[in-house]
Amino acid sequence: MQGPESNRVKTPIQMNDLPKHIAIIMDGNGRWARQRGLDRTLGHREGVKALKPIVKEAARLGIEVLTVYAFSTENWRRPSREVDVLMSLLVEFLASETPELKDEGVQIRTIGDIGRLPAAAQQSLAWAKDETRDQTRMILNLALNYGSRNEILRAVNRWHTEAPEDTELTEEALSCYLDTGGLPDPDLLIRSSGEFRVSNFLLWQLAYSEIYITEALWPDFGTEDLHEAIRDYQTRHRRFGGLG
Repeated sequence: MQGPESNRVKTPIQMNDLPKHIAIIMDGNGRWARQRGLDRTLGHREGVKALKPIVKEAARLGIEVLTVYAFSTENWRRPSREVDVLMSLLVEFLASETPELKDEGVQIRTIGDIGRLPAAAQQSLAWAKDETRDQTRMILNLALNYGSRNEILRAVNRWHTEAPEDTELTEEALSCYLDTGGLPDPDLLIRSSGEFRVSNFLLWQLAYSEIYITEALWPDFGTEDLHEAIRDYQTRHRRFGGLG
């Protein structure tokens, strides 16, 4: 009989078989706070704290792209106070972490329709992206005011406006017009809090991604949880297009 998980010998991560692109649905902040009798906003603050070590560890391992679902198009339906706190936390995170992320070689990008974000958030994002634009170790994609259906509609409209007449819309062409154009599709999707849904996140790009669900709520998700997701990914036999 095996002992507790902490006493088991961990299978080493195979450094020659890392996912190039990891996407994460950071779910469970509100539940984490509720379980402790705290305000939901404190759960979001702890969730922001949890992101930093994950970004640093992903960069250290050699992950090329890390995309995190930070604020969805549906999140505007939350109470205005909660939305205001989320936007303030974004500004705080960028102000405090951008210099260190720059030193770590991380380039900050965004996906989503960020034009709807408050002016302070837009200004902070513009500064952070400019500060890190020359970094090449890893791309950190912040999905903000992001919804995949909205992204696909925007991509089709851009193609319709910009493509030469009589040009056929192909899968390859549409991929170029998506917010992630030029980046590899995610090899691995991680979702915290045990929920089995993709929540309008990267619907096009996740076509062949491996999916890893963990019961850990996002504020409790640490670097060992990231390692476990990668180890699990490395046990998969990936199939592209087949059902067999």
